[in-house]
Amino acid sequence: MTVMALDLDSRPRLAPGVRLKYDEARACWVVLAPERVLMPDETALEVLQRLDGQKTVDALVQELVTAYDADRGEILADVTELLNGLLEKRVLAL
Repeated sequence: MTVMALDLDSRPRLAPGVRLKYDEARACWVVLAPERVLMPDETALEVLQRLDGQKTVDALVQELVTAYDADRGEILADVTELLNGLLEKRVLAL
């Protein structure tokens, strides 16, 4: 199965059967996916919490640039790397 390519107009969302949930037992946020649990770091969590399937990658990056007064190029590179990795793991859908 081929993974779809991510671009600035993509509207990523959690894949069917995947949920982002606060785990009381672990006292942290987790991504629950079939047969696995991922524990995102603080940066990944900021991105994951903003995914709604409506917002484009470009809009997501701009939100983060504004929220953190950060360099757009750095944010874009980090977000793209994260989202592509999650697409490969089939945690995200486009």
